[in-house]
Amino acid sequence: MALPDILKSKLRIPVVGAPLFIVSHPVLVLAQCTAGIVGSFPALNARPAEQLDEWLAEITEGLRNHDEKSPDCPAAPFAVNQIVHRSNKRLEHDLMMCVKYKVPIVISSLGAVPEVNEAIHSYGGIVLHDIINNRHANSAIRKGADGLIAVAAGAGGHAGLLSPFALVQEIREWFDGPLLLSGAIATGRAILAAQAMGADLAYIGSPFISTTEARAGDDYKKMIVDSNSSDIVYSNYFTGIHGNYLKPSIAKAGMDPDHLPEADPSKMDFEAATTGAKAWKDIWGCGQGIAAVKEIAPASNLVARLEQEYHAAKAALCAA
Repeated sequence: MALPDILKSKLRIPVVGAPLFIVSHPVLVLAQCTAGIVGSFPALNARPAEQLDEWLAEITEGLRNHDEKSPDCPAAPFAVNQIVHRSNKRLEHDLMMCVKYKVPIVISSLGAVPEVNEAIHSYGGIVLHDIINNRHANSAIRKGADGLIAVAAGAGGHAGLLSPFALVQEIREWFDGPLLLSGAIATGRAILAAQAMGADLAYIGSPFISTTEARAGDDYKKMIVDSNSSDIVYSNYFTGIHGNYLKPSIAKAGMDPDHLPEADPSKMDFEAATTGAKAWKDIWGCGQGIAAVKEIAPASNLVARLEQEYHAAKAALCAA
C-alpha cells in the first residue's frame, strides 16, 4: 500500500516528531513543521481544556502564514495526540476541537475506539495508533485506524519491551499500510535503519526535548545532553503504565531509581498522572538513544543534522 500523500509530499525526511508530555506546545510544533517534519503535541498539554482551541488556531494560522511566505518550501502537516483511556474525561471535547480545525493527523494512544477514527475520517484526516505488540496492532486496524506506530524497546515515555526487529517483522506479515517505528531513534542512520526493517517513517521524541523551542526546563534539557542509555530506567510506578525515565531525575526527587515499587495498572488515572508532580513534571521521560544528543539547539538544527546523516548513510550503503 502506498503511503497517504499527507505522510510524504511535504516531508524533508521521513520523520514524525513524537508528542511529548508537558514539553510539546505550539512553538515546538511550528518549528518542527516548518523544518520539514511532522510536529505533534498531546491534547492534554493544553490546560485548561479551552486552551486547546487557542493552540490549534495558533498552529493552523502559523502554518498558513509560513506557506504564504515560502510557497516553494511548504510546511509539513501537524498531529495531535489523543489519549483514548477511560480516565481522560476531556476526550470528547478535545476530539471536537480536532474536528473543528480539521487536524490532518491524529495519534491515538491507550485504547483503540472506532468512534474516534470515524470522527477524524469525517473530514479526511488520518489516525495513527501507537502500539507495543502485534495483538494491539491488529485490534487497532480492525477498529479503523489508518496506520500504526510501533513503540519498541528503548522509546521514551510509555514504551514496550519488544525488539524493533521482532515487532516490525510481525506487523509486516499482515499489514502493508503506514507504519512508523519508535525506540531510541536519534540519528539519520537510525532513520534509514527503521526503513530498512520495513517501517515507512521514524517516530522521534527524546532528542526534541533538548531543543530551544521545547517547553522543558533547562535542567531537563541539560540532563538529556549529559546522559546516555545507562541513565534510563523502565518502570510503571509513575503512571501505572511502563515507560522509560531519566534515573537522575528520579534520584533528584528523593527516590531510588533502582528499587522502584510496582504500580497497580487498574488504578491508573492518566489525566491525574499528566498533571501531578510525580510524573512528567519532576520525573522526566526519556528514551535510550540520547547519547546522540550533544547540545541544546533549535529544532531546525536537529532536523538538519538528521537529514545530513540520513543521506550520508544512504550514500555509504549504496557505495558499499
